[in-house]
Amino acid sequence: MRETTKGLAAALSEASSPTWTRRVRAGRDLAAFADVPEAAEALAGLLLDVDDTAVTRQTAEALTRVGTVAAMKLIARAITEADDNRADWLQTGVHDALTGPGGAPEAAESCAKPAEDPEAAVRQGAAVVAVWVADSRC
Repeated sequence: MRETTKGLAAALSEASSPTWTRRVRAGRDLAAFADVPEAAEALAGLLLDVDDTAVTRQTAEALTRVGTVAAMKLIARAITEADDNRADWLQTGVHDALTGPGGAPEAAESCAKPAEDPEAAVRQGAAVVAVWVADSRC
């Protein structure tokens, strides 16, 4: 558990790095902690990274590969806050995870829960993610 705490602290620190490659690494490392409030806050920022779309894409892919309800809720919420360009990169990251090795089957299963979320933005974004998931399976 102590190593996990150290890993989480290191990833949280890298999430605010001025270097895009470190922010990408932070997105990948934090994805497993999507249900931890501090990590979720950092991941939300990485999904909407204003400096580099690679951070957006890689973080969305990592969260989709994790595929938990918490991870998919973060993506759903980000969609409603993203501009068109950022939304395209979110979609690309989700698509990469769904069509890559392993196919992220948990993500497809987890999409139903955010669609019932009490938060309107999450429900709205979840509807978009559900379309992306359906399109990726064609």
